Amino acid sequence: MQSIGWTLIMKRGCLFSCRKETLNINGSRYTIRERLATGGFSLIDLGENASTRRSYAIKRITCHSIDDQNIALREIENCRKIDSENVIRVVDYELKGQADIVINTTSTLFIVLPYYKHGSLADHLQLRSRKQDHMPEAQILQIFLGVCEGLKAIHEAKPVPLAHRDLKTANICLSDSFEPIIVDLGSMTEARLQIVGQTDAQRLQDEAEERSSIVYRAPELFTVKTYCTIDERTDIWSLGCVLYAMCYFNSPYDPIYERGDSVALAVLSGNINIPEDSIYTEDMHELIKYMLRTDPMERPFVFSVIERTHDLIQKLEGRL
Repeated sequence: MQSIGWTLIMKRGCLFSCRKETLNINGSRYTIRERLATGGFSLIDLGENASTRRSYAIKRITCHSIDDQNIALREIENCRKIDSENVIRVVDYELKGQADIVINTTSTLFIVLPYYKHGSLADHLQLRSRKQDHMPEAQILQIFLGVCEGLKAIHEAKPVPLAHRDLKTANICLSDSFEPIIVDLGSMTEARLQIVGQTDAQRLQDEAEERSSIVYRAPELFTVKTYCTIDERTDIWSLGCVLYAMCYFNSPYDPIYERGDSVALAVLSGNINIPEDSIYTEDMHELIKYMLRTDPMERPFVFSVIERTHDLIQKLEGRL
């Protein structure tokens, strides 16, 4: 099942002429105002609660089998395991109908989520890129720290650590106070996996191809080794790409993808192209490279990234 992209989420204006649909979710009535985004088997609408008049993003996922249902419900379960201001919370949900592949019936999972009118970090960077309006280093580091805190909560989930597996600027929304919120937890899975044999390796590789965006995907997920350990540091690679994009508007591998060249080869080469005219400090460049290490065993865990980011913020404040 494809997870819906959040790039279009929270943008004003209908993508088509919306009819005024009404949904009843767990006894609360919502009037649908706009279609915000569509994906493979899911879509997201802007809905208004009839009682409170508050706006929410309402995600609906069509399930064709019990397996589909279980995958869809995993997003709810994952959300419940994480308590962080920097990770999206599920407001409410309801599963309607019964999926049965034999008699060709479907069910629909409705998930009520907070609505972020400022859209995603990707949207914000796209607006800035048009004017080549680079964010100040101090602002980047503050937003980045919030992303790290959200990721830390995911990696420290109980009873087992989790990994997001599709961290990217399009999956980070911005609150009214410009705090980053990690969204789209549908790809999230147990962080630590023992790969034993070709079957395990191929399964994880196929899953990564389906669920992890290619220009943010960690090197170890392109060609999964037959015997290895995969852990939450797949997200640290993606986090490095996010920080790079906050500085230069795109992932370091976007230009390669757009040219039609091999992203896998570029990622595995370990070469990071820092623009020669970069306005950022050498410390910022080093922080990016610290996360973009091709060997996952040499990559830091998120608490080390947080520590280093705090040091850099203090150094900048001292300079100012």
